[in-house]
Amino acid sequence: MPHITPEVIGAKVILRGIHLELSDAMKANYNEKAAKLLRHEPRIDRIRFDVELDKTKTSKDHFIAHGRIEISGPDIVASADSEDAYKSVDLLTDKLDGLLRKRHSELKEKRHHPHGVDIGAPLPKTV
Repeated sequence: MPHITPEVIGAKVILRGIHLELSDAMKANYNEKAAKLLRHEPRIDRIRFDVELDKTKTSKDHFIAHGRIEISGPDIVASADSEDAYKSVDLLTDKLDGLLRKRHSELKEKRHHPHGVDIGAPLPKTV
């Protein structure tokens, strides 16, 4: 597995807190989770984590973590929520990891087992 340096993480990871200030411990934890995703797929251009503090649902704090992975093809987007900011990002990282694995297996399947194209009509004869 490739080693992910702090410079690579700093260049490829965007962290943002919505209605809360991210502590240094939170940033370190989120960077560690992003490094895990980068080790799985080195072609990732950028990872963005948005952690939102939502106080509208209950009297307790509720954290929603949104994640976006910019990679060749459509971006991978997911979100997770819980009553703990760290748990929200853990759940989000698991979802993003699963989506990355799914995309990789689909591309691998497509590459190794190409399907023929059904035109539906006979081809015209050339002169």
